Amino acid sequence: MKVQAYLAFGGNCQEALNFYADCFDAEVKNRQTYADKKIDVPSAFRDRLQHAELQGKGVHFMAYDAAPDTPLTNGTKQHLSIDVDNKDKARELYDKLSSGGQIHHDLREREWNALFARFTDRYGTNWMINCDL
Repeated sequence: MKVQAYLAFGGNCQEALNFYADCFDAEVKNRQTYADKKIDVPSAFRDRLQHAELQGKGVHFMAYDAAPDTPLTNGTKQHLSIDVDNKDKARELYDKLSSGGQIHHDLREREWNALFARFTDRYGTNWMINCDL
C-alpha cells in the first residue's frame, strides 16, 4: 500500500509544478491535459493539466487543475511534510518554498531538538519542514 498526496489547483497547476520542480530539483512527469479527454470542460480549459506528477529524489506527488465546476478552498488540515537531514538543505527549501507565501512558524530550533518551520506557499499549499539536529 502507498498513500500519496494529490494536489488540486484552479488553473495554475503547471506553474506550481514548475516552481516545485525547481525547489526540489525534480521533474514534472506523466503530464496530461484535458485536450483529448471526454470530460465536459470549457474549450479555454483544454490546455490545463488533468493529471501530472512531480518526481525526484525523495519526492513524488500528483497534481491537477480541478474542473471549473469543482469548488476549491484552501484548507488548513493538510500539510506536506518534508524531513531533511541537512540544515543547509532545510534552509534552502524553506527560503524557496515560503517565498511569496505566508509564514506560520519561521525556521528555527524547536524544543524537540530540530529545525522546524510551517508555512503556506504562494499556491496555497501548506508545508512543514523538519530537520533533526
